[in-house]
Amino acid sequence: MAIKVTMPRLSDTMTEGTVATWLKKVGDKVSEGDILAEIETDKATMEFESFNEGTLLHIGIPEGETAPIDSLLAIIGDEGEDISALLAGGESATPAPAASTEEAKPTETKAAAAPATLPAGVVVVTMPRLSDTMTEGTVATWLKKVGDKVSEGDILAEIETDKATMEFESFNEGTLLYIGIEEGNTAPIDSLLAIIGPAGTDISGIAEGIKAGGSAPAAPTEEAKPTTTAAAPAAATATTQEPATATSADGGRIFASPLAKKIASDKGVNLAQVKGTGENGRIVKSDIENFTPAAAPQAAAAKTETTAAPQVFVPAGEVYTEEIKNSQMRKIIAKRLSESLFTAPHYNLVIEVTMDEAMKSRATINSVPDTKVSFNDMVIKACALALKKHPKINSQWSADAITINHHVNIGVAVAVEDGLVVPVLKFTDAMSLSQIGASVRDLAGRAKNKKLGPQEMEGSTFTVSNLGMFGITEFNSIINQPNSAILSVGAIVEKPVVKNGQIVVGNTMMLSLACDHRTIDGATGAQFLQTLKQYIENPVTMLA
Repeated sequence: MAIKVTMPRLSDTMTEGTVATWLKKVGDKVSEGDILAEIETDKATMEFESFNEGTLLHIGIPEGETAPIDSLLAIIGDEGEDISALLAGGESATPAPAASTEEAKPTETKAAAAPATLPAGVVVVTMPRLSDTMTEGTVATWLKKVGDKVSEGDILAEIETDKATMEFESFNEGTLLYIGIEEGNTAPIDSLLAIIGPAGTDISGIAEGIKAGGSAPAAPTEEAKPTTTAAAPAAATATTQEPATATSADGGRIFASPLAKKIASDKGVNLAQVKGTGENGRIVKSDIENFTPAAAPQAAAAKTETTAAPQVFVPAGEVYTEEIKNSQMRKIIAKRLSESLFTAPHYNLVIEVTMDEAMKSRATINSVPDTKVSFNDMVIKACALALKKHPKINSQWSADAITINHHVNIGVAVAVEDGLVVPVLKFTDAMSLSQIGASVRDLAGRAKNKKLGPQEMEGSTFTVSNLGMFGITEFNSIINQPNSAILSVGAIVEKPVVKNGQIVVGNTMMLSLACDHRTIDGATGAQFLQTLKQYIENPVTMLA
């Protein structure tokens, strides 16, 4: 019977998704675990697997189109089946798959819901909190099935958060006795994810105890309806499920995790050239990250050649427009920056900084072998020290109180292909210039390769945005909330300046501080800029 497939909620912040690519077309056979489409969220493009098998009878959202979660994405059923009732919104056909039902009623049972005394060696594993903004997670892939041996450090599953897909390692060893959240299903943190213990342990009492608690996923019974087959425990589908695969040049199957395939795609790595270190030769994340092909430069050049956007020839005198669909990242940037600009009363303070001593100091520092410090690194270090002296700048607004942060976590704005991300340097004031330089290069590089973890983009207390490398001499930024301020850094300009009553050639740089007037008064912002100017113009004081 035909089954409705709806737009999945792939993160707790997702309200709509864009179909980037359909990997199946109407009339194609679909097997359980096949990738139906690639769905673009506000943070990433993710593969969406089918929990059902049959024939793809209808596509509800074409490629490039955006729709709210739970919108009709596709219909899967028997070849030639009449789906007019489903298209008309009727309920005569089989209801939506169990994956959607379970998502609509997320599980909430915590480990505490299990019996007070567990059998010896039995451990209840719950949905982990992989970032400080995560409230629920989606199991992208189970790398173990019920009955498998589990060692400490083994990868149990790949879990999707609102920002990334992460491998979840086991902290225990034993046998995987029970799976509580099936592949593709979403559940709140602390929901029952799995039970690990000695082989043959009777866990029926544990499962029943959690069921009695009210909302954890229950093990399906023999009376389970056909439509819930896709959400059955891994043990029931172990004979038909396989790891995510790709195809080699000779048509052979290459086993790789979805996360490994995503990273390989981003880096332009041919999976056929990678040797897997996972179970049964499966390619995992670390294999891709450690892969160094001999022909990488040629491959990169070929990729650039094939992916370069074609030039559009427009005859003179003709009106020509081009429409580019907004990505989910672009939509979120627009939403959050609009909220920041229209809710926080912005004002800007501008100061000109003499850079002659900074230029001399940087040249001296970089003369040390294996040391590379940029002017941006020096600005970040100066900001960190100035924030310690002016903690009101390092604050955030709420309706009830102003929070002053006495730790300094500086976010560094990095432009990426789809928009802008802000990786965070934790405890920046305790870092040396060389540590700041190395960390910024590492974070910026991984940001552009979409390899940052969500925890690396959270917790900033102040932000620095630098467009000086593009020749921009002065600009104003929008505050990256919940921060109260952001510093805009311009280019270093050689020009005539007055020193000791004489006109000489000097080097200067413009700094613009955007402040939230709810937390920072003008005089407070001005004092911060004065301190910042002193540090930058006298770099030796940053080393004291």
